[in-house]
Formats: sequence, C-alpha cells, structure tokens
Amino acid sequence: MGSGAVKKGWLGQMGFNKSGGNINWYPGHMAAATRAIRQRLKLSDLVIEVRDARIPLSSANEDLQPMLSGKRRVIALNKQDLANRNLMHSWISYFNSRKQECLPINAHSRSSVHKLLDLVEFKLKELMTREPTLLVMVVGVPNVGKSALINSIHQIALSRFPVQEKMKKARVGPLPGVTQDIAGFKIAHRPSVYVLDSPGVLVPSIPDIETGLKLTLAGSVKDSVVGEERIAQYLLAVLNTRGTPLQWKHLVDRETKDLHHELEKKPESIIKDLQNKGKKPMNKSNAYRVQDMVSEVQRTLCNTLSEFRGSLEDESDLEILIDHQFEALQKVLKIPHKASEARIMISKKFLTLFRTGKLGPVILDDVPDASDSVS
Repeated sequence: MGSGAVKKGWLGQMGFNKSGGNINWYPGHMAAATRAIRQRLKLSDLVIEVRDARIPLSSANEDLQPMLSGKRRVIALNKQDLANRNLMHSWISYFNSRKQECLPINAHSRSSVHKLLDLVEFKLKELMTREPTLLVMVVGVPNVGKSALINSIHQIALSRFPVQEKMKKARVGPLPGVTQDIAGFKIAHRPSVYVLDSPGVLVPSIPDIETGLKLTLAGSVKDSVVGEERIAQYLLAVLNTRGTPLQWKHLVDRETKDLHHELEKKPESIIKDLQNKGKKPMNKSNAYRVQDMVSEVQRTLCNTLSEFRGSLEDESDLEILIDHQFEALQKVLKIPHKASEARIMISKKFLTLFRTGKLGPVILDDVPDASDSVS
C-alpha cells in the first residue's frame, strides 16, 4: 500500500474485522456460475476481463487469474470517468510492465467501446484467417459494467457487421449479481465471432478486509453485507489519510461559480451530468441545488481536516476526526438531529455522492511497487 493507506489496525478497531477479516458474500448462483465460466474459458479464444478503474487490482477475481493468465486477454478498466486520470496513466504503465494488455474504457461511450473492439480484433487477427468460429468471453466481478459493455458492443456490431438475428440485450442493474446466467451474442460472421456475457462472480471469501471494503464501495458487494456506516467511515478514512479534501479547497468556490455560469450557457448537458440514473428529470433549479450541496460537502470535509490538530497516523485521533465529520455532514445534508438512524442516512447520501462521481474522480488502489507480485 502507498503512503495514503489506511492502517489495518484501525480497520480492526473500528469493527471492520469482526469476522476475522473475511467478507463473505457468495449467493448460491455464484458457485454454479463459476463452474460454468471455467468450462467456457477453456473454449474461449480471447477474454475481456472487466475491472473497475477505481480499483484496478481489488476488482480482479483471484480465483480466475491462473486461467486468465494463459489466455489472450484484454483488461478493460471500466468507469474511467470516475477514476483519477493522472493516476490512470501510472496504472497503464504498471500493467504494460507486466505485459498485460490494458485499456481504460467507459462502457456507455460508443467511441470508447470502438477502441476496445479494435484492440480485440487486432489480438484475434491471426486466428480470424483460419478459424471459422471465435469466442470472446467477458468476465469480471459483480457490478463492474460487464452487461453495459455487452450491450454497447452489440449496438456497435449491428452497424458494423451484418448480424442477422434479432438483438438481445443483457440485463443491466445497479445491484451486484443481476446477470445470473451465461448468454451468447453473435457480433460478426466470416468468421463468426460470439461474445459471451457471464454473471459477476467473486471468490467465496475475501480474506483481505480492505479489498472487501473497496469492492463494497465500488458496488461489487452489497452494502448490507458490511453496513453503510462502516463503508462511509472507511471512505472518510481513505480521503483523510490521503489529504484529498485539502485538494478541494481551491476547487469548491470555482466549481460552484463555473457550474452556475455553464448552466446559463448549456443547461441541458450540465443537468444530464448531475442527474443520477433512474431518477426523475432534473430542472435547472435542482441542478443548482445538487451542485451547491456537493460544494458544501467538499468545503465541510476540507475545513474539518484543515482544523484537525491530531495525528492521522493515530487510530483514535482519526476516529475522532471522522465522528466530527459525520456531525458536520449531518448539518450540510440536512439530516434531522433526532433521526434514530441519522448516521445511516448520512452514510447513504455521502456514498451516493462518491459512487456517482460528484465528489470527483478517485482511484482507491495504490499502484504496487515494481517488486510487488500481484495479478
């Protein structure tokens, strides 16, 4: 871990480690799905391993790595729009140094998926001249965007290749474990190329508590397994130890002012960026309100960390800071003081801001040292 890592001892003291450090979330369908994936991997000519760009290592399924390392593979770091762009360059260099093909993508962006398809075709070029049928398999842990990617690939394929059969969409949802069987989609012929979607599968038990918390933060493990308050505490610990809120100091006022100016010029595009998926349409007034709230949250965390006189290396001091930040966030987020579940309500709102990228791009994993041995 890098200099901004959260101490393991703190994780235990805060109650993250009550079950010996393991996070267990393994619905019944996952065991059967894992077996089916292993069988199809043997037949696949290329694998697109989708990972979350915010956790490029933590979102790898370690149980599948031995099989994947022996296949033609492209690691697609999805949700690149939510990841820190500068750090992403370091991750690309890291994977390149390990001779692993890596491409940051946004599964909802047509141009981004086009680049991925170009890379896939390049890696299959030799096989395409002699094989009548090729299989490309998409794998990854839950909620990294596999089905969204499949749908985008299929949309592009309809315009690029003479696909005959009626298109079938993969189901997409915000909860981990939506795709529960394996479906195949023909994206080209001469030669025929099939893309196989698969359900997201995790290892049966996640022995490293911090990896489990990162997966939960990214949405790959259900919040109920860990608890929203613990997840929010961990996120605050990461942000504080890295000094991230201090970096917002020069951004907060400027962003609020710039956004208000942009809303006057291009309200539709800005409102679309601020709006959460699946929510009711947002008008200009609501867009102002959301951005003002985001700026207030950033300002609050920046001020509480700036005024903090303890040591971030001291677990007790860090816990006191986080408790103070919860109290401050309660006011900013307008959570009633007498609400019996105030901290849970604060946590849910704060996590939503993080997961939708409104707090800014971030990468939770630290780039390993050159001497580290990690898949």
